[in-house]
Amino acid sequence: MSLMLNSNTKPHGATKAVVYARVSSVKQTIKGDGLNSQITRCGEYAKYKGYEIVDVFKDDISGGKATRPAMQEMLSFLRTKRRNPHVVIIDDISRLARGIEAHIQLRSAIASASGILESPSIEFGDDSDSQLVENLLAVVSQHQRQKNGEQTKNRMLARAMNGYWVFPAPLGYRYEQTAGQGKLLVRHEPMASILEEALKGFASGRFETQAEVLHYLDKLPHFPRDRKGIIRHQRIKDFLTNPLYAGMVHVPNWDLPMRKGKHEGLISFQAFKKIQDRIEGRAKVQAPVRKNISKDFTLRGFVTCGNCENILTSCWAKGRSKKYAYYHCRTKGCESYGKSIRRNQLEGEFEEILEALTPSKKLFAVARSMFKELWDHRISSHKDHAKALRKQIVETDKAIEGLLTRIVDADSTTVIKAYEKRISELEAGKFVLAEQISNLGKPKKAFEETFRTAMEFIANPSNLWVSGIQEHRQMVLKLAFAKRPTYTKGHGFRTAKPSKVFEVIQGLSEILENNVSSKKAMAHWGGFEPPTP
Repeated sequence: MSLMLNSNTKPHGATKAVVYARVSSVKQTIKGDGLNSQITRCGEYAKYKGYEIVDVFKDDISGGKATRPAMQEMLSFLRTKRRNPHVVIIDDISRLARGIEAHIQLRSAIASASGILESPSIEFGDDSDSQLVENLLAVVSQHQRQKNGEQTKNRMLARAMNGYWVFPAPLGYRYEQTAGQGKLLVRHEPMASILEEALKGFASGRFETQAEVLHYLDKLPHFPRDRKGIIRHQRIKDFLTNPLYAGMVHVPNWDLPMRKGKHEGLISFQAFKKIQDRIEGRAKVQAPVRKNISKDFTLRGFVTCGNCENILTSCWAKGRSKKYAYYHCRTKGCESYGKSIRRNQLEGEFEEILEALTPSKKLFAVARSMFKELWDHRISSHKDHAKALRKQIVETDKAIEGLLTRIVDADSTTVIKAYEKRISELEAGKFVLAEQISNLGKPKKAFEETFRTAMEFIANPSNLWVSGIQEHRQMVLKLAFAKRPTYTKGHGFRTAKPSKVFEVIQGLSEILENNVSSKKAMAHWGGFEPPTP
């Protein structure tokens, strides 16, 4: 390949020069001294040749690209000096470009702008031998760039295979130099705790939709936003579906299957799986889905019409002197269509339902004792549970081996992809099982500390409601009921189906009221603490 250039290698009479220096990235300009070293060497060359350096142009971009900010600026400068051509000094041919195509384009552009290219490392000329050497050096430079890229990728891939993240740290993490491991992702507070709260909230159902997660983050002024000051929905989905936050490493672009990472996750892999199931619609949401909730109408999107079972909506009605708040059914053809229900009436009756859920002190003591006994029993059965989980891992490994054998014998691409997908699912299941085994044993916190908030809620669920805080009220709707309660004007609420925990407590209440024998009613009753008077 030859270069068709108008390069001037004979005495040109030029006395002024510019220096062009380049490094491959912004990072090199901060941590390295490559630019200054190039500029110094070019300055010594100019002094030796008797040139006056009038300007210096510096780029921090890959040599494989021909379009660069400083290069374009230099070419524009040279075009204004056509009557007085300037020498362009580069430290080495690789500083001009690290690709043969880019080299040819830039050599032509410099010559067209009346620039005279020189370097202390190579003599540019018009003769065939000089051009051959120049082309060979450009090809070698391109090969070095490509080889460096391959080696860098191979090292990154090997490190990723060992469970280390090798790309920029995501939100909530930062890199920290660790002895024996190099740079390791560690939590970056307070963002790590903020994202942990959002992830756990979505996994548990506290945040029913991704929009609720966005609303939670949007209330935090220090959470990063885009140029328009907005948190995009896509960003919420991206971090909810990122296995890195579950302590895993996955690089699909490199065909690297998911594996346990060396960094600490913000949530468990089991919680991450719950999030993916909810996003993909596989999980059955026990708590009612609430849309269009307004601060003025907390029960909007939650209570349904007793006639048609569609969700009640709400509005403000304007009177002569003030506005009035109403709930109503907007389903055409329904008996309750257009019939308004005063907000104070409906929400007042709802508060009565919450108060009815509040157990007596005696009943709460029995329920607490039951939950404590279940807690202790679960801890004591951890050994058998771990054994069963290990058995499941062995069975999963056998299933994976069987699928791998089938892949070897399969001819259909569709079948092979189906087997690979199933293997990926089984591998993910193994991660969950291994995580469960590692979490078995002595709990990190005592029963009282772990369930303090939950017990306070069970003892008096209406406390959160009367606080008037919107988030607390939404939490009550999630935790207190298994399905939406229905309301009919003139009749009020039907019997609302409580959540499992309150259903159990109601069952205990019936047992105590009917004086059922404790032995018939419940196993291990003798292990309960005596109820308080």
